[in-house]
Amino acid sequence: MSEMNTKDFIIGTLIGGIVGACSALLMAPKTGRELRSDLSEGAQSAKERTNEFTSGAYEKGSEWASYAKEKSSEIAKNVSDQSSHLYDRVKGAASSGEGNEEKTADELAEELSEDLEADQEAADDVKEDVRELHASTKEEADKT
Repeated sequence: MSEMNTKDFIIGTLIGGIVGACSALLMAPKTGRELRSDLSEGAQSAKERTNEFTSGAYEKGSEWASYAKEKSSEIAKNVSDQSSHLYDRVKGAASSGEGNEEKTADELAEELSEDLEADQEAADDVKEDVRELHASTKEEADKT
């Protein structure tokens, strides 16, 4: 919602500036030639500022996209590593149960639960990465 308000404010400011500049030029006591020259210079200046604004916005968007891509790749790698680690632990617990018939399903479940608790720290790291990405993206959006 604030993104829309910012966008509306910028558009309103640009339109207001253009209308104000045109009004000032038309009300000024100048000859036709001077007025046309001033209008031409004003239009050229507005075009240059618009091009600068557009290129700045494009660059900022590219930076955000690459930052988000980098962070999401890190998060995906962490999630992948943790799921592989968890899969290996489950597989190890299942294979150790095959060779040892004395262990009950409850004992295997308890071992797996202990392993999962140990992996909770890694899961918290992934959550923290996601929060960090969200916070930094929000900070960058608030700056503009």
